[in-house]
Amino acid sequence: MNTMKNYLLGLAIASMAIVSACTSKADKEIATATLNETADNTKTIGTAKFYQQSDGKVKLELNIDFPSKADSTVAVHLHEHGDCGDMGMNTHGHWNPTKENHGKWGSSAYHSGDIGNIQLDGKGKGSVTVATDRWNITSGDSNSIVGRGIIVHGGTDDYTTQPTGNSGPRVGCGIIEIVK
Repeated sequence: MNTMKNYLLGLAIASMAIVSACTSKADKEIATATLNETADNTKTIGTAKFYQQSDGKVKLELNIDFPSKADSTVAVHLHEHGDCGDMGMNTHGHWNPTKENHGKWGSSAYHSGDIGNIQLDGKGKGSVTVATDRWNITSGDSNSIVGRGIIVHGGTDDYTTQPTGNSGPRVGCGIIEIVK
């Protein structure tokens, strides 16, 4: 009987190890960005991590920790250029390789860079996760996120005003880079 229990225990442990190995391969971190305040680029306000999933999609996990924006909603977008100079203005407009209208993520029309609004709690913390087949990290590809800017806006995205959503000033910025 003990032999059977040991066998089943060993089988269970081996199965968990296989599942664990498959899960970690499925979500391999491929790119990252550190978000800093545009008014003081020494103050970090968040991180963006991009993962390659086994289904071919790229997943973004965005975490914001911005105490001065506590109890508010901020809009976040991917922008054309990875240059946070001039208070984030050097990132230029929203990244829109498909030439669609600005809109809400997942609606009938939206920019590939339209991430959306994030509600920050009483400490200024908030997060969002999205996954898409619109993004990749292939050098020279128009759908590549590498070298793009991520902008945190000071207001909310109304999802209708073209081409920006009337999201307010650029209060945070980061540059997407490949994980080495």
